[in-house]
Amino acid sequence: MTDPQNWHSPNDDGRPAPAFGAQPPTGAWTPPPRPGLIPLRPLGFGTLLWAPFQVLRRNPKATFGSALLVQGAITLITLVVVGLVTFFALDRVASAPIEDRAQVEAGATLTIVLSALVPLALSVLASALLQGVIVVEVARATLGEKLRLGALWRSAGRRLWPLALWTCLLSAGLIVGIGVVAGAVAAFVMIGGGWVALAVVSGILGSLALLSLGAWLFTRTSLVPSLIVLERLGIGAAVRRSWSLTQGYFWRTLGVQFLVAAIVNIVAQVVSTPLSLLFGVAVSLVDPNAALDAYLPSVILYVLIIFVALVLGAVVSVVQSATTALIYIDLRMRKEGLDLELARFVESVPGSDVPDPYLVPTPAVSGPETVRA
Repeated sequence: MTDPQNWHSPNDDGRPAPAFGAQPPTGAWTPPPRPGLIPLRPLGFGTLLWAPFQVLRRNPKATFGSALLVQGAITLITLVVVGLVTFFALDRVASAPIEDRAQVEAGATLTIVLSALVPLALSVLASALLQGVIVVEVARATLGEKLRLGALWRSAGRRLWPLALWTCLLSAGLIVGIGVVAGAVAAFVMIGGGWVALAVVSGILGSLALLSLGAWLFTRTSLVPSLIVLERLGIGAAVRRSWSLTQGYFWRTLGVQFLVAAIVNIVAQVVSTPLSLLFGVAVSLVDPNAALDAYLPSVILYVLIIFVALVLGAVVSVVQSATTALIYIDLRMRKEGLDLELARFVESVPGSDVPDPYLVPTPAVSGPETVRA
């Protein structure tokens, strides 16, 4: 006789449905459980599109709060450091003798550029930390866990330096690629004559080639942050493993990332553009005769636009980071049966010695993969 405590709702055919973790009758099929963010089975294309937005809804204080805190801190540091250095540098230029003004201007320009390196370095660390936070949140949310902001930061902070180094390598590669194309165009322009037409052609073709190469490399290595955080790999091992996991799923991976990025950026533009126009009109209506100081309306407008940009930027960063983490989990389900390990972890008795399901034993990495539809 069936224990009524193990059943909680009827199916369409009138039979009771098993509660999560209960044993179904012999020969009956039950769908894989969904204890948290996503079902524990290979994800469909639609699920990969909407699940990143569910990350924001499920734990907004830890995800959106982290992104807003990080981006707000970087913006404030940038305004303070670069703003103060620029103020004193320009004041020094204004007070310099006319015969020395050219040298003072050159020194002031160099000082301002160097001051911008401070918030730039901090932004690299901050973006790496935020990416790690979202990866941990997606991984634990899939298991039905809901961590607080402090716990997420501590988990991501343990892998901060490899994440930051990987971010620097990506940025350096992009700068080198742009520099090569720009250098070729500048060289042809300097020669002059018929080489100018070649400069235009090389600029167009070089930009298209750089865009294609960048999209290909970014897609094949997009799982590196998830691998660094969840599998605790080094950068070299993470790149090789990301290359292996995306093998055969390049277009699917690129398509999901492109569509999610397009959605969030279109929404951000739809929200920010009318607000920018509205703020300008509102300032004119509040102070039509310019009775206030001349700079005050501009300062108010600038602060409001920065606030809106911070909110939208936080949403975009969370959704895009969550997308890559979900793609990582989906590919491991398809190629390595991760869904079985996740289900085993979820159904285990609390306090039991069950290993982290995301860690990969060495034989599993080098062994053959079974691709699942």
